[in-house]
Amino acid sequence: MILIDWIVIGAFFLVILAIGLWSAGKNKNSRDFFVASGKMPWWLAGISHHVSGYSGAVFVAYAGIAYTHGFTIYVWWALTIAIALFTGATLIVPYWNRLRRYYDIQSPLEYLAVRYNLPAQQLMAWSGVILKLFDVGAKWAAIAILLREFTGLPLSYGILISGGISLIYITAGGLWAVILTDFAQFIVQVVAGLIMFVVALTRLGGISSIWEMWDQLPPANNDLFHAPYDVFFALTFLIINFLSYNGGTWNLATRFISAGDSRSARRSAYLSGILYLVWPLILFFPMWAAPIFYPDLADPNTSYAVMTQELLPNGLIGLVLASLFANTLTMTSSDANTIASVITRDILPSLSAKFKQLSESGSLRLARITTVAFTLMTIIVALQAESFGGVLGLIISWFAALLGPIAVPMLLGLLPWYKHCDAKAAIITIIIGFSMFVLTRYGFEVGQAGQIGLPVLSSLLFYTGYALASRGKKVKDEVEAMMEALKHE
Repeated sequence: MILIDWIVIGAFFLVILAIGLWSAGKNKNSRDFFVASGKMPWWLAGISHHVSGYSGAVFVAYAGIAYTHGFTIYVWWALTIAIALFTGATLIVPYWNRLRRYYDIQSPLEYLAVRYNLPAQQLMAWSGVILKLFDVGAKWAAIAILLREFTGLPLSYGILISGGISLIYITAGGLWAVILTDFAQFIVQVVAGLIMFVVALTRLGGISSIWEMWDQLPPANNDLFHAPYDVFFALTFLIINFLSYNGGTWNLATRFISAGDSRSARRSAYLSGILYLVWPLILFFPMWAAPIFYPDLADPNTSYAVMTQELLPNGLIGLVLASLFANTLTMTSSDANTIASVITRDILPSLSAKFKQLSESGSLRLARITTVAFTLMTIIVALQAESFGGVLGLIISWFAALLGPIAVPMLLGLLPWYKHCDAKAAIITIIIGFSMFVLTRYGFEVGQAGQIGLPVLSSLLFYTGYALASRGKKVKDEVEAMMEALKHE
């Protein structure tokens, strides 16, 4: 890292801050702050949805898998997300937008009080917010680790810089700031990714190396499935990604909620799916080629960072670091905005009636206060990451395991076929999924795919079985009304 690299990174941060401060003028109330009052262009929502699904893990852990296992990372990660979005664009996505138009929701969990009841909604809200506190804190720590590897900055400095900048722009600009910075970060990511692609291609001998380089790699590296990432693993991830990318991950649901209408929401999902289908083929190419450049790398997880620092000239190193930074920053800022909406719209009104009838200025002020409070708490968690040790990792893995069990009643509860599933079904579904995770992690060995898949599969089977067994049961009038409303474009 030399001066030009620092200038590039500094310019990136200045652009992010400028977007956040400019976006502040677009917010008049919490509806603007959390869902852009439903005025988000479909293409912006689609790009934001796409980049919000990335993090620094793609350039660390996934780069390591690309190095050791090859093409299979594209099959079980990017391809399954694309398929999930192409399917969900018709089955799930339009419902999110209709919930905003017919029920004025600003939080992805807001409709659950009507769909099930208040205890079921609060169970999902509290468990998700608490675990997300540690998840986002860990992402700040991950950004700081990346910054330390490139620049030598102490971990605490990296956390405070990234967290502080994010705190300013999301508190000022709300969802508009998040979406527009996502777009800026997407541009940076594309430019940096294309540069790495071209450099790797040139070093390998030109265009023909796209198909010829595989002869220089271990034979299994060009297989669609490479153990332990087998067909069952990919199918498991397809189910998890269907639930996650169609709204089970709360900040991704916000992109569909904020689109102008259900048709726009559907188009944004298709755009995100197309990007997942195409862009990772370019992004992962240097990672797949890394064993040719560095055949005996001690830690495969460092392959992308090593390539960046050794193959690129100064200036471009700063650009790639800004890209790595951007991918994690977009996830943390999206999470902070969405979690603030859950606290503001779902948790606080259940604690005190004074939060239910706020003026426009009052609702915006509360939105900003909750955003600041949540973001500050995640920064504190990140600063204490080393003292958490294994506990922090444990809680993060628990959050990943809870995604599926919570997403099952959250997403499938939107579908008319599941309308007979009530609050009891939702709560038991979550408990079963969580219990299965504990059993597979601490009770008996089931392999990586089983540990990831069994919690969500058990929840899915119970919820579906409950729907079948309850077909003759009367559905609450408000649930029938909701199902009817969600049928209309």
